[in-house]
Amino acid sequence: MLSNQSKNTIDLLLAESLKELSKARPIEKITIKEITDKAGVIRPTFYNHFQDKYELLEWIAVNELFEPADPLLANGMLKESITFILTAMAAEKDFYKKAMMLEGQNSFKDIFTSCLKSAVNKYIDLTKLKQRAPYEWMTSEVIADFYAHSICYGVEQWVNGGMVVPPEELADVYVNIFHGSIIDLISRKTDR
Repeated sequence: MLSNQSKNTIDLLLAESLKELSKARPIEKITIKEITDKAGVIRPTFYNHFQDKYELLEWIAVNELFEPADPLLANGMLKESITFILTAMAAEKDFYKKAMMLEGQNSFKDIFTSCLKSAVNKYIDLTKLKQRAPYEWMTSEVIADFYAHSICYGVEQWVNGGMVVPPEELADVYVNIFHGSIIDLISRKTDR
């Protein structure tokens, strides 16, 4: 049986292998055999760690983007946590651009949205939520889902646009939009 340290080392090797291979090929075309050959492990080793390459992709998102940002979010540092995630993505721009191109049931957008939803849902203040929206259907899950999809859409546009907007600037926009009221954003001029 592998120790946690050995398991983590192999997970990292497999993650780096997938990232390296994605430089030359679309992620959906990369095989498990190619990943294991590049990592220098045998194919059964992969399946001792991950069900498929999409679970490996989820592991990358969780371990490289969301878990490191969690302490920031836990301490109310929303802008810093978003900046961290975006900066980590920008550091591996080519990989995340290819990941964002994945379509279908194993899309990176779905993985990213699920991770965002989990992160947001952890920190929703249920007391404040019930004060603002005292409706049974307005659950923390609904709110987390809304914000996760909204953020993912913006990140997808940012990635597909070449990540030219600095992470800090995009994070600032998110914080301002989510702290403000949509009414303020869409109000019309009444003076004519």
